[in-house]
Amino acid sequence: MNAHRGAVGIIGLGIMGGAFARNLASAGWQVTGYDIDKIRRDEASAAGVMVAINPKAVSQFASTIITSLPKSTALRETVNALASAKTKQLTIVEASTFALEDKLAAKNILDEAGHITLDCPVSGTGAQAKTKDLVIYASGDRASIKALRPMFADFSRATYDLGIFGNGSRMKYVANLLVSIHNVASAEAFVLGMKAGLDPQQIQEVISAGVGNSRIFELRGPMMVRDDYREATMRISTWQKDIQVIEQFARELDCPTPTFDATLPIYKKALAEGRGDEDTASVCATLEKMAGLQRG
Repeated sequence: MNAHRGAVGIIGLGIMGGAFARNLASAGWQVTGYDIDKIRRDEASAAGVMVAINPKAVSQFASTIITSLPKSTALRETVNALASAKTKQLTIVEASTFALEDKLAAKNILDEAGHITLDCPVSGTGAQAKTKDLVIYASGDRASIKALRPMFADFSRATYDLGIFGNGSRMKYVANLLVSIHNVASAEAFVLGMKAGLDPQQIQEVISAGVGNSRIFELRGPMMVRDDYREATMRISTWQKDIQVIEQFARELDCPTPTFDATLPIYKKALAEGRGDEDTASVCATLEKMAGLQRG
């Protein structure tokens, strides 16, 4: 049994937030969580997380709260609830991927309520979150980031202090641009190889050992080999939100992203095929269909 390491709240117990909660509870933290989905709440409770009745109630048990949310509307509702809570100063670690304007709006509300807000999106898939193979892109108040490093270490493998609030999100957009490209590129490579008569498992093993490898190829390739995308580490439907954030960010900077842009129709086609709840690796099945490829 791990020694008690402190209290932390987590609002949003989905694929990522749920993994944060389980890993922190396992490491000895007193974790209080909340999610609108009863299934998520029950899963967290079974892992030793105390479940609160609403976001405001989380602040009664922990002064450090991680938010991991699917939509900007959920962020606004959560921030308003926390700002209205009669509590001591909170440190809010915003770990979602949203447009910077949404994060700044949340920070302004929490600043007025006397709280500290950090912009700390994470790099990694849901599968990586389970094994603490995540990287924290932390930005904001440096003293707070330093103080929270022991907590970050219990659900990630590295934390980078990137400076002013917002730099965490800016770095996440760069990372997600590459993820978008690598995912479609991996699927395209599998389809080319399979159409040429190569065995998908052999493609996975050989390419992973060579210069054409990528972390995404390693992580998503096994799903492409199995042709099974039901256990999503990032749903196609959720990924659309991240794609739109990158598009907006690049447009605001007047920065061309031709390779990223080329991936967008593939994701849209996969979504139109009804793959919204499947992992983003399912673009492989979409490309197989485009190539007229049928597995034996």
